[in-house]
Amino acid sequence: MSSRWRILLFLFIEFLKFFSSIAKPITPTPNSQPQYPCKPPYHSHYSFCDTSLPITTRAKSLVSHLRLHEKIRQLTDNTTGIPRLGIPAYEWWSESLHGIATNGPGVSFTGKIAAATSFPQVLVTAASFNRSLWFLIGSAIAVEARAMYNVGQAGLTFWAPNINIFRDPRWGRGQETPGEDPMVTSAYAVEFVRGFQGGNRKAGGKIRNGFGGERVLREDDGSEGLMVSACCKHFTAYDLEKWRNFSRYSFNAVVSEQDLEDTYQPPFRSCIQQGKASCLMCSYNAINGVPACARGDLLQKARTDWGFNGYITSDCDAVATVYEYQNFTKTPEDAVADVLKAGTDINCGTYLLRHTHSAIRCGKVQEQDIDRALYNLFLVQLRLGLFDGDPRKGQFGKLGPKDVCTSEHKKLALEAARQGIVLLKNNKKFLPLDKKVVTSLAVIGPKANNVSQLGGGYTGVPCNPKSLFERFQAYIKKTSYAAGCFNVSCDCDDGFDEAIHTVKEADFVIVVAGLDLSQESEDHDRNSLLLPEEDPRIASIIWIGYPGEAGGKALAQVIFGDYNPGGRLPVTWYPEAFTSIPMNEMNMRADPSRGYPGRTYRFYNGNRVYGFGQGLSYTNFTHKLLSVPNKISLLGAIKAGSSENILHQIYSNKYLSRSLSTS
Repeated sequence: MSSRWRILLFLFIEFLKFFSSIAKPITPTPNSQPQYPCKPPYHSHYSFCDTSLPITTRAKSLVSHLRLHEKIRQLTDNTTGIPRLGIPAYEWWSESLHGIATNGPGVSFTGKIAAATSFPQVLVTAASFNRSLWFLIGSAIAVEARAMYNVGQAGLTFWAPNINIFRDPRWGRGQETPGEDPMVTSAYAVEFVRGFQGGNRKAGGKIRNGFGGERVLREDDGSEGLMVSACCKHFTAYDLEKWRNFSRYSFNAVVSEQDLEDTYQPPFRSCIQQGKASCLMCSYNAINGVPACARGDLLQKARTDWGFNGYITSDCDAVATVYEYQNFTKTPEDAVADVLKAGTDINCGTYLLRHTHSAIRCGKVQEQDIDRALYNLFLVQLRLGLFDGDPRKGQFGKLGPKDVCTSEHKKLALEAARQGIVLLKNNKKFLPLDKKVVTSLAVIGPKANNVSQLGGGYTGVPCNPKSLFERFQAYIKKTSYAAGCFNVSCDCDDGFDEAIHTVKEADFVIVVAGLDLSQESEDHDRNSLLLPEEDPRIASIIWIGYPGEAGGKALAQVIFGDYNPGGRLPVTWYPEAFTSIPMNEMNMRADPSRGYPGRTYRFYNGNRVYGFGQGLSYTNFTHKLLSVPNKISLLGAIKAGSSENILHQIYSNKYLSRSLSTS
């Protein structure tokens, strides 16, 4: 073989090696340490590896070292490694809504860590109205996230929390949110993000979390280091999955400026300004005719007016929908140009990866558009310490399997479930039951003896889940179970006879009914709101939502009086007649002229099954006003344009500190 052919063969083999390294899907490697850049001796000399330099300088340096094709390969969640610079591949998409979840490809439970603490679904913990609880949950999830990263089973960028307003009770993802109130949702966003990213509730010092842990606190001006990265989603006015002919991929949310400013946007503003979130996710839907990821006015408002200092990701394939579902552009290249110039930095999916180069050739995208996006992405990675060398030698390098599913975290999951349980009906003080008197118990319902959906959507592998039925057995030895129906929708009565027989043999009966992910989930909205609430044979009603791995124990403690329920509904419960209201109607305020009743407790003027904030206790409460001022006056003169800021300050500081304080 001639030397020429040997050289060509060598180059071809090296090309194949390089191509395989960029084409291979990136998944966490179980039982291993995470790959990291800036490894000595060959790749630690770059200026972006120099920790003595400002991260802004390092980010610019990193961008400058990349070639165009390498830059484009960084615009997807599953990024390609750059072997010549010693930069490994990275998966941006991991999920942590109420515990480390399996939804994102960045997480794997195959390895040294086989489970993680599953906290109650967000709507349940929102029912506690307890800001410090939300902070502690975020903090605990962050510890487990870093621990999983350290063994190669997760990334460091997580796409939570979901802070959209639960506008319509049929929305399949309402369970993932803190409810229908913008102020409560804002408070939740701030606390969860601060806890998750390693921030603080109060400036300086330390906080003892009450569950055996202590963390150093710091202020975060948006440039400090991050333990992990949180992402506020879905920006904005996203609250419809699939209803009749409307789909989230093509839905145009027609929203008034007033509703946008006082309902849909406040949680995102708070998440950025007070929570210091390092990521913002733009949604599938359009807002008033323009796809969210192409709404440059809204995305730039987050940066310029709210001080956002992070990266903006599309929801998964939300760049593709700009062209393919919403028909907003004439070509894929136009869609790429629109989202990049609007301020979107990265695409969950491959649309930017596939079409950016042709958009550049067409002159619709310039390389500086990509450089801007990469700068935002690399800033966050640098804040996470990804370019600081071996993560095992870093601040969080000692976290590992011992820090996941700890007794403290499991106690916190139990406490969160207990605080979120809402007692809605308790005729003649039927509850609590006296375990010394109850000799037999019947538990009925297809989900009562099932642990698979205790957490609801975006759930991982729980530490030690037990069904509701198993938890009741710990209290009453003679506890029997019958499904009654084979699914939650109870389509047939084949199991009724067994259930009736089981009930006749018991002193007391607990029926577990309601919803599961076959009724409400991502890409699936509810059809019915029916609840048989007027049946006099039902002595008590308890709402537990999706209570997480400790939910069964929490419910048993409430029913048998070991815990006094204090949760309050974070949403309005509407009658079945509300399903006649079009789900695509985005207006919040009532309009009597066309028979529109409005939405949420703030504006709805129709009948309610249960109201926002409703919830009973085993304790009787009385209250009275000690004093009432004769008049109320504004503090000082209001300068032009300052009213919005003043109201936001009053609501954020005064109302929330009193009404949402630790219970």
